[in-house]
Amino acid sequence: MSKYVFLDTETTGTDPVKNGIIQLSGIIVIPDKQIEEPFDLKMQPFPADEIDDRALAVTGTTREELANRPLGFDGYRGFIRLLGRHISKFDRSDKAYMIGYNVGFDDSMLRQWFLKAGDKYFGSWFWWPPIDAAMIAALKLRDKRNELPDFKQGTVAKALGIEVDDARLHDAVYDIGICRQIYNVCTGESL
Repeated sequence: MSKYVFLDTETTGTDPVKNGIIQLSGIIVIPDKQIEEPFDLKMQPFPADEIDDRALAVTGTTREELANRPLGFDGYRGFIRLLGRHISKFDRSDKAYMIGYNVGFDDSMLRQWFLKAGDKYFGSWFWWPPIDAAMIAALKLRDKRNELPDFKQGTVAKALGIEVDDARLHDAVYDIGICRQIYNVCTGESL
């Protein structure tokens, strides 16, 4: 039985070691059991994480908002509880496929986030490699690529006929919904 976790992170910068996660959103999908569980975890970065104000501007988050969010450790514990409802951490054959847009970034951030939380067992939850919706879209759009000004998620979604509200981009909840539509359009699946 295949399990999928569509996910997106919003962060305090682009360096997984120096910066941290402030929003982790996604949808756990287990088609065989007709399970679909969305999640949206907003949190402070870990205390040692650096905060780049340019990254906050992209997400529309202020330092004051961050200070009022749950601690990063609380976000981590919430994510582990969520995964534990659907995946058996101690069963090597029970993992989920991580799917995201440019998912290598999210994968790197999550791996470091786990390590910062003192957990070296990230691989107990997810199969490697993650599935990148951008790579799948690159195949689907290879004959139109020269017509696209960039390959950002919003641009790609529009090229695939998906409606996009540009003002909502860079909110992890919205972005993962767009990513899921890109994946489904490009693969012909309905996850």
